[in-house]
Amino acid sequence: MAPPRKVHFPFGAPVTRPFSVFDLLRSAPGRLAAPVRRPLRARACWAAGLALLLPAMPVLTGAARAQTQEEIKSLAATGSAFDITAVKTLVARGDAAVAAGNLAEARRHYDQARDASRRLLGFYRDLSGAFRGLDARIPREMDEKSRQALELLVQTDMRLAALFRRQSQPEVAVPLLVEVVKVMSPSSEPGRKAYQQLLEIGFVSTPYNGAIPGS
Repeated sequence: MAPPRKVHFPFGAPVTRPFSVFDLLRSAPGRLAAPVRRPLRARACWAAGLALLLPAMPVLTGAARAQTQEEIKSLAATGSAFDITAVKTLVARGDAAVAAGNLAEARRHYDQARDASRRLLGFYRDLSGAFRGLDARIPREMDEKSRQALELLVQTDMRLAALFRRQSQPEVAVPLLVEVVKVMSPSSEPGRKAYQQLLEIGFVSTPYNGAIPGS
């Protein structure tokens, strides 16, 4: 049993009680408890992908925090806030660079868009979990934003994979394609396209002949 500690409140005398894990959480600003796990909803494969993609978020180290700040600065350069619109702007800039034949610039924009999408997914998930059971409107909004961020992540993965294949670097495209299959499921349209590319690369050899939803 840990020794009692004095807990100071804004008003009144300090109260002595045993130290608990909740005191630890309150004493560490920015450290969030693991989100509450919820059952998957029918026909919501993006939710399953989100659960696979985002394990419990670790506390950011100094280097990781600096990297996050740099990513936010990159998004700020798009002329919009750190949100879905900014990520779309980065993807559009990558597309324009590909059309101009500047593949290095395209990769830079796609990498920024991919990293930002992953960050947004984590932030939206944390907010959704924080307000779960308190105000249903906020989790609904955050879940919708998470879905949009996941779609952008998948789009960026597919663009980067195509870019690497164009540069004769199929081995670099493999992890991106596998991520798409994992987070979207093989039966989804992006999942089928990603698996087909893995087949073309030679990473897999068995064609997927699953039924197409709605057919």
